[in-house]
Amino acid sequence: MSRRAPAFYNLAWRWHFYAGLFVIPFLILLSLTGIIYLFKPQLDQLMYPELLQVPVAAQQISADQQLAAVQQAYPQALIKQYMPPVTEGRSAQFVVDNAGQALNLFVDPYRGTLLGSQDAQSNLQAIARQLHGELMIGTVGDRLIELAAGWGIVLVVSGLYLWWPRGSSGAGVLWPRLSARGRLLWRDLHAVTGFWGSLFLLFMLLTGMTWTGFWGAQFAGAWNHFPAAMWDDVPQSGKLTGSLNNSSQQTVAWAVETTPLPASDPHAAHNGHAANPASSAAPQVSLQQVVDSAAEQGVQPGYSITLPKGERGVYSVALFADDPRNDATLHIDQYSGAVLADVRWKDYGLVARAVETGVVLHEGKLFGLANQLFMLLVCLLILLSAVSGLLMWWMRRPQGRFGVPPLRHDLPRWKTAIVIMCLLGAAFPLVGASLLLIWALDWLLLSRLAGLRPLASD
Repeated sequence: MSRRAPAFYNLAWRWHFYAGLFVIPFLILLSLTGIIYLFKPQLDQLMYPELLQVPVAAQQISADQQLAAVQQAYPQALIKQYMPPVTEGRSAQFVVDNAGQALNLFVDPYRGTLLGSQDAQSNLQAIARQLHGELMIGTVGDRLIELAAGWGIVLVVSGLYLWWPRGSSGAGVLWPRLSARGRLLWRDLHAVTGFWGSLFLLFMLLTGMTWTGFWGAQFAGAWNHFPAAMWDDVPQSGKLTGSLNNSSQQTVAWAVETTPLPASDPHAAHNGHAANPASSAAPQVSLQQVVDSAAEQGVQPGYSITLPKGERGVYSVALFADDPRNDATLHIDQYSGAVLADVRWKDYGLVARAVETGVVLHEGKLFGLANQLFMLLVCLLILLSAVSGLLMWWMRRPQGRFGVPPLRHDLPRWKTAIVIMCLLGAAFPLVGASLLLIWALDWLLLSRLAGLRPLASD
């Protein structure tokens, strides 16, 4: 007798199981590190008040005087970035490379005194961000996070199918049966949190995917387009603006990552500044001039200034704002002070605006504390769903066996399963490749090993 086609319900159950075992550790890690980064403003104030807060005086000293104080304290350090005070009573910050170690240096902008330093890559927030983005192992970690996020989407789709109410009662799906005990209670908690949290989890996964190194880069390249005329007659460095970001710190917004990074012209005369006869380069504008230029261009407080790297580098003024409508990215010639490029919200396309809004919601920035608390609730729902799913499997797993869910052969609807999996695999190539690999492994090995007999179905 020929075998009947596998039921979609049971195929979904099996793929939900595979996706869950792979994704759950990542979801737990991403939720915990996300909560830490979510409350960065409050945690920073709590942990480093002596570095962030200063007594207000009558007048601030110039950015150049602050820079001189840092250079005096760290004469061999390479100054990489400057963050002016966000408000009165707040310190200014410099990021420097001191003999290969990245440091955050905090300066009193009223008195010019150095308040202290912080390892730029080993503080709590930097570690949380690196774990959240690439597991602190570079490109390999980025790809694993991307793969886990893609499989998380498979998890949500298959979970919704598995737990969608099929009867008149919503008990165990829309609300938990609190009178239940043991595995049934954990099953209800897993189903209910997964059902109500599925759209929020999809939102978190999709907005997070835009920052990944493979899918995110392809997505940005396809949708982030600006008029070429914006860079007409502007010297090009051959790099992209996204090169200013790194795993421990975000400098520029996602929408501008694929834009060209201009170059300064060290030879030509600009705006009345003649080249120095004794040097191949024109005089360099001061840091304070760049601060003044940012103010003249209407850039709101909270921005950073990345200092030029090399004789063709530019000053990059970047504001990745809590409200993306205030985003600003300016590149300024280091010799003339001319604004070579100026990209704002009005220049973003529809997709870029949607992504930027989604990202700041993801990070809990757009609506202040209310946004933070709501994202905290989402993270807790994800944690509860992940932990309950893991416990449910562990409690049901036969002693010494893997406990793969059964694959019955009734109600043949396998064509729909194939369509859904193909669509997800096409949308997320890393998921598609791993899907084929695990499908082959399941068919050739796991389902044929006597030691991995499936569990009895509910």
